[in-house]
Amino acid sequence: MINIGEQKQGMKKKIWINKADSFGAAQEFDNAYYLAMSRKERLETVQFLRETYFKMKKGSNYEGRERLRRVIKIIEQT
Repeated sequence: MINIGEQKQGMKKKIWINKADSFGAAQEFDNAYYLAMSRKERLETVQFLRETYFKMKKGSNYEGRERLRRVIKIIEQT
């Protein structure tokens, strides 16, 4: 198993890769990796992933979503 992580070194980022033997081992590693981060680091990671997703999805029409969108759904029970 190879460890993964991201470390900033000047302007370069060093990326590590985790090669797991099973999905369970990969999930355990992911949980430990994210639990080792501070709350702020986890939130910054989520925001980065959201922004990247919206840039890819919207292309040039990217609206710069910097906040979470609130969604309310009304569900009828039968």
